[in-house]
Amino acid sequence: MRKPGRITAKPLSTLLGGVFTDVFAKQGFAARELVTRWAEIAGPEVARHTEPLKIQWPPPVEGQPQQAATLILRVEGPMALEIQHTSDVILQRVNRFLGWNAVGKLALRQAPLTGRKASKPPPAPDAATVAQVAATLTSVEDDELRTALARLGAAIKRN
Repeated sequence: MRKPGRITAKPLSTLLGGVFTDVFAKQGFAARELVTRWAEIAGPEVARHTEPLKIQWPPPVEGQPQQAATLILRVEGPMALEIQHTSDVILQRVNRFLGWNAVGKLALRQAPLTGRKASKPPPAPDAATVAQVAATLTSVEDDELRTALARLGAAIKRN
């Protein structure tokens, strides 16, 4: 009768590595590190507002060298213009990470980022502070404007 062998725990990354590799390969990523290390590659400011969706390779043409791919990024709506202006820097960083000029252009898709918690709106300023600020706004004749300015002033005072 054989004794049972020593049981060793295997890292989860070893067990699931092939599964994730297949999923990322379907999206055009040769390595999942472009997605998992996006903040290091693109920089924290760019990564805060973007996430890579896929790399789209043009179909090969017989007798010609392979053309550069297009990196498709999901971008939060208001930041799309800023990301478009920094696209050259992003392309340089991605290609430096990959080790060759694999990506030739960026395509942006404006949509909310996945897996990010929506930030809560700040709490309304307390009524006492609003009233205190409103008392200093006697020169404003319009009641609605005075109330809005008082709320704004109270919110600024709170921060």
